[in-house]
Amino acid sequence: MTKAKARHILVETEAECLALKDKINNFEEFDQLAREHSMCPSGRVGGDLGIFGPGKMVPEFDDVVFNAEIGKIQGPVLTQFGYHLIWITARK
Repeated sequence: MTKAKARHILVETEAECLALKDKINNFEEFDQLAREHSMCPSGRVGGDLGIFGPGKMVPEFDDVVFNAEIGKIQGPVLTQFGYHLIWITARK
């Protein structure tokens, strides 16, 4: 079974998500931005979600994590929880 390792930042609005993505693209640290802005408890650890398999996250999140390019920040991704920036760090 395929497994992935990812980090994410969860915020309320698409505008906030896009602003954070711009900061990351301008070399601000993903983990620090997650600590400062993410609504998810994983924000306390820089947005680290650990290693997980398909079906552990909501479908919109899973679709990105198991299909998008590794190492590139993905998003905004809208789920029932809000808007996510997703950084897939590994998949095998």
